Amino acid sequence: MLASQIKTASDLKYFVQEYNPNSNFFSRPAMKFFGDTMQNYGVRRVTGTYCGGVQMEAFELYRRKPVHHGLQTSAYFCPITFRQLVGFKESE
Repeated sequence: MLASQIKTASDLKYFVQEYNPNSNFFSRPAMKFFGDTMQNYGVRRVTGTYCGGVQMEAFELYRRKPVHHGLQTSAYFCPITFRQLVGFKESE
């Protein structure tokens, strides 16, 4: 399974770009705009709810340190399609 191969943020970046070539999440202009670098990212698997309460696992791409204007939010990605999950809520 591909998801088990992801250990670093760079691994996740590879699969996101491979499966979603139109994704701009990791593009140089987007990362420069937000002040991000790959070194500032970490990745972990989390469980939460998505799309009206569906329980599922996802990859959390988190920032180790805040970037421009104190932005430190995480992004979540589906472990099957590697698409960004907007609206994913992590379980506590």
